[in-house]
Amino acid sequence: MARLFRSYGAADLHLFAVGLVTSVLGRFANLLPPLVLGVAIDAVFTQRAPYRLPLVPPEWIPTGTDAQLWLSAGLIVVAFLVSVTFGWAQGVSLSLFSNRVQHRVRTDAYRATQRLDMAFFDEERTGELLSVLEGDVRNLRAFLNGTVSGAIQLVVTVVGIAALLFYLNAQLALVTLVAVPLLGAFTLWFMRTVRPRYRALRASVGGLNSRLETNIQGIEVIKSTGTETYEDDRVTDASWAYYLRTWDVARLEYLYQPGMDLLAGVAFATTFVLGGYWLVVGPPPGFSGTLLPGEFVTFLFMTQRFVDPLAGLGRIVDSYENARASGERIFGLMDRPSAVADSDGEVPLDPDSVRGRVEYDAVDFRYGDDPDGDLVLHDLSFVAEPGETVAFVGPTGAGKSTAAKLLLRLYDPVDGTVRLDGRDVRDYRARDLRRAVGYVSQDVFLFDGTVAENVRYGRFDATDDEVREACVAAEADRFVRELPDGYDTRVGERGVKLSGGQRQRIAIARALLQDPAVLVLDEATSAVDTATEVAIQRALDRLTEGRTTVTIAHRLSTVRDADGILVLEGGRVVERGTHDDLVDEGGLYATLWAVQIGETDRLPPALLERIERAAVEGGSDD
Repeated sequence: MARLFRSYGAADLHLFAVGLVTSVLGRFANLLPPLVLGVAIDAVFTQRAPYRLPLVPPEWIPTGTDAQLWLSAGLIVVAFLVSVTFGWAQGVSLSLFSNRVQHRVRTDAYRATQRLDMAFFDEERTGELLSVLEGDVRNLRAFLNGTVSGAIQLVVTVVGIAALLFYLNAQLALVTLVAVPLLGAFTLWFMRTVRPRYRALRASVGGLNSRLETNIQGIEVIKSTGTETYEDDRVTDASWAYYLRTWDVARLEYLYQPGMDLLAGVAFATTFVLGGYWLVVGPPPGFSGTLLPGEFVTFLFMTQRFVDPLAGLGRIVDSYENARASGERIFGLMDRPSAVADSDGEVPLDPDSVRGRVEYDAVDFRYGDDPDGDLVLHDLSFVAEPGETVAFVGPTGAGKSTAAKLLLRLYDPVDGTVRLDGRDVRDYRARDLRRAVGYVSQDVFLFDGTVAENVRYGRFDATDDEVREACVAAEADRFVRELPDGYDTRVGERGVKLSGGQRQRIAIARALLQDPAVLVLDEATSAVDTATEVAIQRALDRLTEGRTTVTIAHRLSTVRDADGILVLEGGRVVERGTHDDLVDEGGLYATLWAVQIGETDRLPPALLERIERAAVEGGSDD
């Protein structure tokens, strides 16, 4: 909470100060009417005491009862007007303050999230992140907007009322205020007990959000497989877990709040009984002096105003603990280190000056932080000279896509070095490196915008003509012009309004528009039909001339002309060479090639049996 104010509230502390000051003054103004009423009863109506107000010189007060009556009425009206005015000022200033802090925290948390490495996103659920960036940030705003001022008002009310009660009658004030330490002890117990429950509640919110978001994104799979009932049960389980966490907090609140009300009510009832006895019979045993009717009325009003804030202490504590749990999650996200971070001695990289020499030198890689975990890549080494095309092929899970992503520093190797133009890619600033390397993934993502906006993404200054040229090169221009609004057609969330092949060609156009020195194609033609594949391959052949290209393919026909082919199996390079050389060797590549061109009759019976067994077990690519 201290960090929240220090890091994100400092720029608008003047607004916070205005909110607190007006809150305090408004609370003081609220205490004036019952005080004036009690004084008026004793001085104007019963005339049993002189008209006296705290901190007001006697000579300022008129002597006539009529004048004193009008003075009382005027003070009460002014107090209500001041209270309303200060209440408005408090609401506006604290609302501005809390919303500005909310904006800064959310955008800063998002920036921090964007800069985390891909390993974080591999492990973290999207719904959990959205819960932090939206729900937890909103909890902080609610805390700043109402809870802080409420806590200040409570302190001011308790101190102010205690001072007035002691001013009126110190003996009766002691009876009324004896509940304060009891309420404080009860609140301390509640805070310590509810804190871990709130942490668990915030975590369950993320779990529920993740389940809902996953199911909405996968609705096509759910419907096509008829698994609505299964998913109903899974959402029910997640919602029930959230319900249990909510009830765990709620039942503690339902114990705390009535307990606070009971203690505060006992204090009020005790004050009423003792004060009433004092007026009717005389001083109770152990008490002395007189109690005027007006003082007693003021005591009852003040005690009630004293009881209500104390009874509301539970809501303040509740909001604070909720905000504290949210703050831990938000700042925990912000403080999480990235495994892929720019080095202290980063080297400027001008994308236009990149030659495109790519070198992998004894690269090892594993996912996760476990140093004893299984390696995904083992001792991967190769060199692609400027303008050459190197292809990774092999069974699914062999590490092909992972190897390509190391070039963009989406991950860093655990051992060995990846170099671009002779320098370790970790020496470059990650943003500059990724501008120099174009990337087309097999899992194409399009934003909910127009075709032109998606092609232009990453090169926002590109002209309409440049966008069209890129689409022509990617064999996308024809189908784009046939869309309802051409290049201004909205593609829908994740590009759902386009076919897989269309999305793939838009992604290729986006990469080509950047005109990178190095091009990474990860199954870039995996979602297109044979005719479209031929067209795209023809365009890629022209465009990769003079450009270093690292390509990954299951369709070996797309890499026949590669300068070098690396066959990966189990994360290791088991074969390397040109297409013709690898076919002649009769190894794994030759096997894959024979399967794809339908010449399995040439394969040995043992190898055919292996292929059939792998297909039955789900490893058809192997």
